[in-house]
Amino acid sequence: MIQQPVPTRILIVDDQDHIRSGFRLVLDSQPDMTVVGEAADGTSAVAQARDLRPDVVLADIRMPGLDGLEVTRLLAPIARVVVVTTFDLDDYVHTALRNGACGFLLKRSGPTLLIEAVRAAMAGDTLISPQITVRLLHTLTQGAAPGPADTAHPLTARELAIARLIAHGRTNAEIGAELYISAGTVKTHAANIQAKLAARNRVGIAAWAWQHGHMTPDQSTR
Repeated sequence: MIQQPVPTRILIVDDQDHIRSGFRLVLDSQPDMTVVGEAADGTSAVAQARDLRPDVVLADIRMPGLDGLEVTRLLAPIARVVVVTTFDLDDYVHTALRNGACGFLLKRSGPTLLIEAVRAAMAGDTLISPQITVRLLHTLTQGAAPGPADTAHPLTARELAIARLIAHGRTNAEIGAELYISAGTVKTHAANIQAKLAARNRVGIAAWAWQHGHMTPDQSTR
């Protein structure tokens, strides 16, 4: 008998009932995921996480009691925390990542990216909403002219193409479709790129592509 993999155990933390219900519906529909609990405030989230020991916690930011940023700081040592929020303020993004978040998504990103973020967290990756990746890139490079193209970089031609697409805010699925490879292959390449560049996440990859002359914010990726 072939043993089935154990599903990823997920705790959903949001003060809005309909958001929690929607996330549960999406995640429980996946064969490799199961929602083990819900919390409507940060204090309850921390207590439930310490009791249930979920693999992944999806946490909103603005909630009664402890906010999602503090929840992230407290739970990052025992679970992978993905912040899912309506608010994409730069301070929130930086604080969440500094507190140990494994991802930062906007609620409007949709169910596909939510599922991808959970799987990325379990794989040790950090997924950030494409809109935020592009904006953070612009912030990092504001007022700076791109340098000449660096031909001595450690990336292969395929990795460089993927780095450019990451810098344009593409998801793994979108990159795969554009380059005619699977999303899983893109994920493997992205992990290799992060390791070669010593980048912390996809924003770091995007910043490298700009700073080393391999793309500009309005450059076509075709």
